Amino acid sequence: MNGINNFYNRHIIIINMKRSILYLFCWLTTIATSAQRPNIVLIISDDHAYQTIGAYGNKLVETPNIDRIAKEGVLFDKAYVTNSICGPSRAVILTGKYSHKNGFRDNENSKFDASQNSFIKELTKAGYQTSWIGKMHLDATPQGFTFWQILPGQGAYYNPDFLMMDGSKKRIEGYVANVVEDVAEDWLNKRDSTKPFCLVIGHKNTHRIWLPDTCDYGKYDNINFPLPSNFYDDYDGREAAKVQDMTIAKTMQLAYDLKMYDTVITLAAITRMNAAQRAKFDEYYNSIYRDFKKRDLSGNALTEWKFQRYMKDYLATAASLDRNIGRLLDYLDRNNLTQNTIVIYMSDQGFYMGEHGWFDKRFMYEESFRTPMVMRYPKHIKAGSVNRNMVMNLDIGPTLLQAAGVPVPNDMQGNSFLSLVENKTGVIRKAMYYHYYENGEHAVSPHFGISTRRYKLIHFYKRVNSWELYDMNNDKNEMHNLYDAKKYRKVQTRLKRQLLKLIEQYNDKEAEELMLKSDL
Repeated sequence: MNGINNFYNRHIIIINMKRSILYLFCWLTTIATSAQRPNIVLIISDDHAYQTIGAYGNKLVETPNIDRIAKEGVLFDKAYVTNSICGPSRAVILTGKYSHKNGFRDNENSKFDASQNSFIKELTKAGYQTSWIGKMHLDATPQGFTFWQILPGQGAYYNPDFLMMDGSKKRIEGYVANVVEDVAEDWLNKRDSTKPFCLVIGHKNTHRIWLPDTCDYGKYDNINFPLPSNFYDDYDGREAAKVQDMTIAKTMQLAYDLKMYDTVITLAAITRMNAAQRAKFDEYYNSIYRDFKKRDLSGNALTEWKFQRYMKDYLATAASLDRNIGRLLDYLDRNNLTQNTIVIYMSDQGFYMGEHGWFDKRFMYEESFRTPMVMRYPKHIKAGSVNRNMVMNLDIGPTLLQAAGVPVPNDMQGNSFLSLVENKTGVIRKAMYYHYYENGEHAVSPHFGISTRRYKLIHFYKRVNSWELYDMNNDKNEMHNLYDAKKYRKVQTRLKRQLLKLIEQYNDKEAEELMLKSDL
């Protein structure tokens, strides 16, 4: 009997040892796989214009940390958005689907359905720790993240409130860009280091009303910024541009936007400041206001003064954005995370810095349609490279999923551009489709269109019913509408057919109906 028991016990020990070896193998495989899968940091700013960034050729501003990502990775020379407005752009990034597919078309009438799939949910299912910290602006409780801490709505520049996962609201003293980076680093410190992570940092900067950190007041006051060549655009031949309400001359407000107050300040963005913050704010802006009153400006002189103040406040607001991007890069360096971490910086869209006399975004014209985007992925992307392929915010999700080795869901409409930046040949699109829906603030008419390497064709509807055609080789500032010009009739016909194919490809039924009603 003892012999049988000994035989049984020996076999039990052997079986347990095999199980232990199997468990150890699985555990080691998991660690190895996790180590090979890249970490991901996606930094999304708000309304940051590519033309205000050093890496994109601006010699008057300082953006050393965004520039660093470009120097150590790739600068996208032709990065664009599908719908140039804040919330919808973030919805496109998350879902990899156009606005008509993800349901979040505009900031006025849409609500984001957070239950739909996203690249974040796919990464979470694949074992990634996932987090969104800062501005999200989707008016919905985040789903699919292992952690989130977000600003309510637009958020505040000073002493921001945060919505917490337990349903509470928490106010944190400080300037928003600094606080968001603090929270992000705190999450990174507490994460499970055996798992890969995907961290989305949403910055409020540089959204209107352009409130810089107190340490950046006056940063650009000694620079007189040149007026864009089309600052005094008369909008000849462009009906939608004629009816917009986003000019520096008429729309930009002295008090609300430029902090020139001759009454008691009641704006919540300023009254929420603590005593020390408010003292620095008053000292700086009261001095500017006193000088402004002495000048007694009017006409073009007043408009150009407003432009200068706008540029100085906007760029000073961008300074803290760039500085905190630098803090994040330094954190990765200190914690030996740089080599295995993808870092992408981008804005939710572009912005007008006086071009056409405007601020804001929305139009399919280049300054708002195009967005800054730089990417670093050591050992995969050649440092200092420039990519001139047409890529869109629609492509972010598929790209990150491919990099993580996670299958891209079939309903995602974007394309991975990973192969394009790993020194491989290829083209993911020959033309881009755009559709803007909002028909309220700033009086920008809804429109959709196609952009190729040379031409841009736009159809406006609702507020204005018109077509516009631009030859970007000969008219980079989009000043001359060539629609129905005899010389461009064949180009116009070809572009309309090409546009209809894109509309059908992306299954935009509303645009398809409008196209079929027009003179194809």
